[in-house]
Amino acid sequence: MSCSSRTDSLDADVLSATTAVHTGNLITDFYDDIRELATASWHEPVRDDPARFGVGGALPDLTPAVRRYFAAAEVSWHELGSYRDHRLMLLNLARNPGTNTTKTFASLLIVARAVEFVRQTGEPVVIFSPTSANKGTALRDAVARAVSCGLVAPEQLRVVVLAPAANAHKLRADALSADSRLAELNPLLTYADPVAENVKTLGRRFVDEYAATLHQRYGGHLWYSLDLNNYLIADVGRALFEHAVAPVDKADRHRTHAHAVSSAFGLLGYHAGRDMLERSGQSDPMRRPYSLLVQHLGTPDMVLHVQHGDFDRTRIPQYRLDLGTGEHQQGSDPHFPLRTSHPGEVLDPTFYTRRPATADRMTDIIKRHGGDGIVVSGLECRRRYAQLAPLLTDAGFRVPEDPAAVREWSLMMAFTGVLNGIDRGLVHPTHDMVVHGSGWYTDDDMEPLTGRGVTQVSSAEDIFTCVSAGSAPC
Repeated sequence: MSCSSRTDSLDADVLSATTAVHTGNLITDFYDDIRELATASWHEPVRDDPARFGVGGALPDLTPAVRRYFAAAEVSWHELGSYRDHRLMLLNLARNPGTNTTKTFASLLIVARAVEFVRQTGEPVVIFSPTSANKGTALRDAVARAVSCGLVAPEQLRVVVLAPAANAHKLRADALSADSRLAELNPLLTYADPVAENVKTLGRRFVDEYAATLHQRYGGHLWYSLDLNNYLIADVGRALFEHAVAPVDKADRHRTHAHAVSSAFGLLGYHAGRDMLERSGQSDPMRRPYSLLVQHLGTPDMVLHVQHGDFDRTRIPQYRLDLGTGEHQQGSDPHFPLRTSHPGEVLDPTFYTRRPATADRMTDIIKRHGGDGIVVSGLECRRRYAQLAPLLTDAGFRVPEDPAAVREWSLMMAFTGVLNGIDRGLVHPTHDMVVHGSGWYTDDDMEPLTGRGVTQVSSAEDIFTCVSAGSAPC
């Protein structure tokens, strides 16, 4: 496929005025639906194998303390300006200052389920999660909130996070690192492997080899929390919130939802919410929005899968070096950056998943309901930066003058993908665009933990030693 003759434009109208804002809580506003879905997904705790332990799907009643705990699940809907006759809307999922990412919602529900298990059984739980960074930050934030709201004692519920050492600059100081006892109970670990995603391999090995020993020696349960449904259920609220504040059935134009993705958990959850609305007759299946997946060159696997049904990287277009500019360029495939500083660029290490297990499911949704995928480069994001800064500022984000101060690029990636997709004819010409604002933080939004509060590990035994240090026989 040849690229559109229309070049990516910086002079087309992007109106920065925010015309409407709606806010809500993505969990408590839809608690009955989420609670029913959770209990249907996990009827009972899983106890037959310590390495496959699960807390079950029960969620606590909405007492005042539980409401305070879930208060971090704030979400907002912004009607922004327009670009080339496409109206732009933002679903801001990054309002929690403790995380600045959409990982807040799933993490709050994961921890709430663990709290309810502890309350019902009296048995302690250690949540364990490999992460690129953001998921771990959100789990730690949720555990700290549960403790501060009095839902659980520090020794009853802990979290152990394993992140790639290369992503340490995205790990932040928090309530768990500020207190020496909480820091010991909730270690933050890094693993220096050249393939960042190998934290999952090491994490699985640790659970398989040591979950039974931890349970026998200390009486607690080790919960490996990477089950897909743990992350889908919270995100059904995205569709329910949209239906409450800006229903697609009442809109005068169809929509495309755009999301910067690694495994597309968020969009899968959104479509699960759409399934609920359509099955109940609350929404017309013919109004189902399209999906636009946005990725970077480091891991373009889902875009490749949507286009070709596989992850074959030989399908990435060949770039040629422009000696005059030092940029690498291509003009054969509009789904990939036209310009980049490097053909294998890692724009944001948050997006590190190769060959995601979710690809078949997401590709099927796009084939059935419509959509596409696009890959963006750092050059393209920086080229759009000044153009998009007023839009993001009006939506409530702090946008530093220097892009080098940005530590989380999800939001800018998504907006860049939308504008580039419009310019290149990859977006339906009559659709309005909804951008899922899944993450945005800068140097001013976080205090990094690099160099302190982080323990480097190289083996499953090392992880066991760190977890054991905070454990006591029950």
